[in-house]
Amino acid sequence: MLSIPWFVYVALFGVLFSAFMVIRTTREERQVDESFIEQEGNVYIERMNSERDSRTKAIKKPEPM
Repeated sequence: MLSIPWFVYVALFGVLFSAFMVIRTTREERQVDESFIEQEGNVYIERMNSERDSRTKAIKKPEPM
């Protein structure tokens, strides 16, 4: 094991650390994306509900005779 030069160990550590960081960053980005998608979905649902409320109010208004 000591016959391998020290820079090989440094390179191997760098590769392993890089792989760890890629996995961690991917997981964090996925969580951020999911929370953004959920927020946008809530905005869409609120818009649908307000549109439905305005339509039901328009239907329930008695028309002037």
